[in-house]
Amino acid sequence: MTPPLPDAVAAARIELRQLRYFVSLAEELHFGRAAAREHIVQSALSQQVQRLERTLGVLLVHRTTRHIELTPAGARFLLEARQILEHVDRAAGLAQGLTSTPPVLRVGLLDEGYEAARPVLRALRARHPELELHQVQVGVPEQCRMIADGRLDVGIGRSCAAPAQIASELFRLDPLGVLVADDHRLARLPVVPVTALAGEPLLLPDESRAPELAEFVGEICRTAGFVPAAHRDTVQNLRAAVDLVASGRCLMCAPASTAELAAPARWRPLAPAVPRYPWSVMWRAERPSREAKAFVAIARELSRGQGWRDPRAPQVDLAS
Repeated sequence: MTPPLPDAVAAARIELRQLRYFVSLAEELHFGRAAAREHIVQSALSQQVQRLERTLGVLLVHRTTRHIELTPAGARFLLEARQILEHVDRAAGLAQGLTSTPPVLRVGLLDEGYEAARPVLRALRARHPELELHQVQVGVPEQCRMIADGRLDVGIGRSCAAPAQIASELFRLDPLGVLVADDHRLARLPVVPVTALAGEPLLLPDESRAPELAEFVGEICRTAGFVPAAHRDTVQNLRAAVDLVASGRCLMCAPASTAELAAPARWRPLAPAVPRYPWSVMWRAERPSREAKAFVAIARELSRGQGWRDPRAPQVDLAS
């Protein structure tokens, strides 16, 4: 790699097409798909990315025969490259007298069935009707990766394992309960002792998508003196999990924010008092977007106003 040019000289030699090709490659992480997306041959895209790297004097992409990934410099450059392209597109639209592009917020959610963040999203839409909102169903580990490289603006979930470049703030403590079939013996109880779950087949969250939720449930069971008996079936979303529970095949520990979508299964709170599931909002620590800041501000405001973070707040009675 040649020594880096002075900043002004390097910036003057960067072409917009190189930025677009790099962004496409960073999002696809595959030269063939990125080239097809840009309607050019793969060799041309590769050459332009290499020229961009030579101009900057840094390696942006690690290449192997089977895999490519962004370098730390590439991840940092991606954030700025996206903003540059967005500004150019906006400027071109204004010059042509076109309506300006609406602001966009991309939110990562574990599953649409978890209602913890819905009040925040509704308040955001009410206060910022101009905002274009994109919701992506993805687990917390992938949320963190997507926030770090600019594919998401904010994420929602348990942030205990978030990397240093991800900022987070707890906004809601969600009472934990258990989903049971309507005719299960535990469905007759208004409150289910945690110890009653010992020996019951528990559908645990997919470790690849929600390791933080699986760990949380496991910690509660072990604290009660038993190891959860994991049900062998796996599902990819809450709706499928509810169907499996309703069939009588298993039980599932779930926060109260799932209760409204539990039918035909039933949600019952756990007792004695168990830790409440901590929902946090996550965002990029360095130079977050204005839209991300607006989301965080509303989450913070609702959390305080509704008492969502108060562990002494009574559990919502959703057992009927």
